[in-house]
Amino acid sequence: MDKDINNKEKTISRKQKRTISSTTSDKIFDFFLYVFMVLLLVVMIYPIYFTVIASFSEPRYVSSGLITFLPRGFTFEAYQNVFRNSAIWTGYTNSLFYTITGTLLALFLTLPAAYALSKKQLRGRIFFSWYFLFTMFFSGGLIPFFLTVRNIGLVNQPYTLAILGSFSVMNMVVTRIFYQISIPDELYEAAKVDGCSDFGQFFKIALPLSAPIIAVMALFYAVARWNDFFTALVFVFNRDYFPLQLVLRNILIEGQISMAEIAHGLVDGDEMLARVRQAQIAAAMRYAIIFIASAPLLIAYPFVQKFFVKGVMIGSLKG
Repeated sequence: MDKDINNKEKTISRKQKRTISSTTSDKIFDFFLYVFMVLLLVVMIYPIYFTVIASFSEPRYVSSGLITFLPRGFTFEAYQNVFRNSAIWTGYTNSLFYTITGTLLALFLTLPAAYALSKKQLRGRIFFSWYFLFTMFFSGGLIPFFLTVRNIGLVNQPYTLAILGSFSVMNMVVTRIFYQISIPDELYEAAKVDGCSDFGQFFKIALPLSAPIIAVMALFYAVARWNDFFTALVFVFNRDYFPLQLVLRNILIEGQISMAEIAHGLVDGDEMLARVRQAQIAAAMRYAIIFIASAPLLIAYPFVQKFFVKGVMIGSLKG
């Protein structure tokens, strides 16, 4: 009897040691995890913080790279120059137009295509799926694409950037997976028994249940449209149609040209001082424009965050 009690006590003490040991290791793991997450947070937040403090600093300090953690020579000069530059606000208006109309058009194309390909009874479903997949990895190249766009009359038009890039195969695939996983076939079958057509099933069942994936796709398309400048660089030549990103690029290029002319001795005297000041102001304006350009997306993200997380997780469960 005593031996059994001793054995039980030994067993209990071993379990207690294991529990203490695991608790200690968990605490150590949690400590390093928190340290890592804090460092990661600092790495992600610092660029935004630096953009803000640089936009409120004296341009000569910004161009000299003397801004690190605090603004120097606090001033609104960069923002004053931004507000006085009509090209920036024209580009801002154009970017808003391209983003809103392009995102709506993209959703109009992506949601029905994904819904149709999610239907197992669709004839040619495998063929169309492979057809779309092929375009993700292979293209005709930039020159054939430009010639095609030119031949259909989409070069240098006010609606060029709203139409080009209105469909993403990757986004369509994610949306199709959402429809396949989230909405049971029994709902469609019940609706079909009640006499609901295919269009009725899409508008009355699929769309009302698609809020998470619509929010995700809207955010994906909007961010891509807002940040895209290469498409405008290739297909738009009229300055009245330039998006904000292309306007920012031109400002930076003008500042670099001014500094290059000064470095090669092409200007001197008062003109050289004016060029130096122009380059310094352009450097500060860059951060002011970046902050202003990021504001719409930073404001919109909290409103779609809960849908964004849900939609992404659902779309990643099955390939």
